[in-house]
Amino acid sequence: MTMPTPVEASTRYDEADLQQKAKDHLWMHFARQSVMEDGHGVPIIVKGDGHHIWDSQGKKYFDGLSGLFVVNAGHGRRRLAEVAAKQAEELAFFPIWSYAHPNAIELADRLASYAPGDLNRVFFSTGGGEAVETAFKLAKYYWKLQGRPTKHKVISRAVAYHGTPQGALAITGIPAMKEMFEPITPGGFRVPNTNFYRAPEHADDLGAFGQWAANRIEEMILFEGPETVAAVFLEPVQNSGGCFPPPPGYFQRVREICDQYDVLLVADEVITGFGRIGNMFASTTYGFEPDMITCAKGMTSGYSPIGATIVSEKVYEPFKHGQTSFYHGYTFGGHPVSSAVALANLDIFEEEKLLENVRENSPIFRATLEKLLDLPIVGDVRGDGYFFGIELVKDKATKETFDDDESERLLRGFLSKALFEAGLYCRADDRGDPVVQLAPPLTVGPKEFDEIESILRGVLTEAWTRL
Repeated sequence: MTMPTPVEASTRYDEADLQQKAKDHLWMHFARQSVMEDGHGVPIIVKGDGHHIWDSQGKKYFDGLSGLFVVNAGHGRRRLAEVAAKQAEELAFFPIWSYAHPNAIELADRLASYAPGDLNRVFFSTGGGEAVETAFKLAKYYWKLQGRPTKHKVISRAVAYHGTPQGALAITGIPAMKEMFEPITPGGFRVPNTNFYRAPEHADDLGAFGQWAANRIEEMILFEGPETVAAVFLEPVQNSGGCFPPPPGYFQRVREICDQYDVLLVADEVITGFGRIGNMFASTTYGFEPDMITCAKGMTSGYSPIGATIVSEKVYEPFKHGQTSFYHGYTFGGHPVSSAVALANLDIFEEEKLLENVRENSPIFRATLEKLLDLPIVGDVRGDGYFFGIELVKDKATKETFDDDESERLLRGFLSKALFEAGLYCRADDRGDPVVQLAPPLTVGPKEFDEIESILRGVLTEAWTRL
């Protein structure tokens, strides 16, 4: 898809007018409004093509985060835009509340074919937070239907992010994101995550650390009482905190624990699904079968909103009989246009072998980023697939991290802006220890990895001199 030149792109927009309207009326998500109120303005992105984006002034950037772990097939896919337009002309909207339409049916069938084991039933939503909310409600209802109504608690990991709805927020393991909304939905309990770089136990043995971390789930179930625990929610690779992959055998042990104590295992694949780790679902990558999968983001590569909760036959079984209904749903869940776009997007994945591209090039991506370990500010490089985090430290020998004030100055005061000005859009995050996260479109390869590493090297080197 041909992009306008920077001059063409910039002349189409009145920058001052847009900035004033944004200041007067736009409330951004997860952002400090003071940035606009103080007159600094906000970056306004107007175009995307492949793995690049352009702002309203015509400047070009490498999209190192796929928008927000979303644009897996890359920007500017005319084919997906045309599919959306054609579907909107034919049937722009109809709910799946006691009715259906062909695209929702076909997409449910497609997702079931990708999901591991007997995860065959698909409940649509419009995003990842709603998918998690659905799984939470379904887990509690499932156990009530089994005659075990006291099983209502959920376990997740420290620093894990699972969404912002009140139920999903109870599963999210980031206290600072919840304190202003308390009291929230009760029943959420936390266990250690799989951050091996800061392992409190077995710091010299990854496999033993994984078993230790998994066993903390069993410990929590026993502490709270198995008859009170409904489900465990885990991302195959934990996003918040900086891309924590599972140690070998971790999920196999978690599956054993959940089976032993009759607890449902939910894989939150909102980020890791649809090729991010090299398979349609990372559950397949790591060889385990959850009872439910939550997914969204890459299903349409962001060309239209959609989410889904994919459910095993065991969990679905009580709903096959009599008058039992799941009184839950969303107006735009399984939207005809979004479903059509998802089907076409998944066709692109298969035709262009994007999953194979990730599996082939992920080791090269890792090795390229690991070159940054020669910098004094880089403590760890971790992740999998096309999903990596770079942890920043004050002292590599001791792994000493930055305090809150230093982190504020480093991430918000310098790094985020400096990386963007250097032409790289990515995430500098401190919802744990300070990290830079990368999740480029699945279409890129070694040449682009070198470009990312070069930009990071320059900016991180300057960051260290400023410290």
